[in-house]
Amino acid sequence: MDTLQLFDAFVLGLIEGLTEFIPVSSTGHLILAGQLLGFHSTGNTFEVLIQLGAVLAVLSVYFGKLWHLLVTLPSDPKSRRFVTGILLAFLPAAVIGAIAHDFIKGVLFETPMVICVALLIGGFILLAIDRMPLNPRYRDIEEYPLSLCFKIGLIQCLAMIPGTSRSGATIAGALLLGTDKRSAAEFSFFLAMPTMAGAFAYDLYKNWSLLSVDDAATIGIGFVMAFLSALVVVRSLLGFVSKYGFAPFAWWRIAVGAIGIGVILAYR
Repeated sequence: MDTLQLFDAFVLGLIEGLTEFIPVSSTGHLILAGQLLGFHSTGNTFEVLIQLGAVLAVLSVYFGKLWHLLVTLPSDPKSRRFVTGILLAFLPAAVIGAIAHDFIKGVLFETPMVICVALLIGGFILLAIDRMPLNPRYRDIEEYPLSLCFKIGLIQCLAMIPGTSRSGATIAGALLLGTDKRSAAEFSFFLAMPTMAGAFAYDLYKNWSLLSVDDAATIGIGFVMAFLSALVVVRSLLGFVSKYGFAPFAWWRIAVGAIGIGVILAYR
């Protein structure tokens, strides 16, 4: 096993965990960082499979709430509606992701310019939304109407373009549909669980025969680092967003996107 490749997996796992739940596109950052490091994964599976580490971070932080939902699901209509809302929001990504999987992995993942442009455009959109005088109607994720959940799920599908950001799309969409910033970020956490777990399972199914022992080692290191770094983000993001909003993330996207485009054009 190449020590340098293990180090790259360590760095990329750290990046995944730090960026998965903030609206800057973890996949976009992973692909661009991988290009800089000269890191190549079999079938581009590394970037998808290590996301499960970040999902487990959410599960550990919200274990109490998830357990309460599980226990009360048979008897509490509020719990059933919330779980139904998450599943409805997940449904569009599950269908479109399965249909467009090969195009996304084979074409979009291999086009850095698309990622940089998406980062740039998404940054300006997020900055504009953050400055809008919005009047939130929904502040509790368990009170979100099912129709609202489904609409957020449709908007999440934009994140299949790497650089868009799954959390960025869901948060921005939720804000425009009448939620407050804190609950929008929290709903994005819960929606991440089935979405990323589904992507993990489907990608593993599609590429299982291509993976080797060396791939398992790099994925394992990236997985652990994604889990540890995502723990820090999940525990601190809601408080940060409540205080500072999403402008810092928007400016970061704009900076990374602009630098990336400049580098790509300079080396053409």
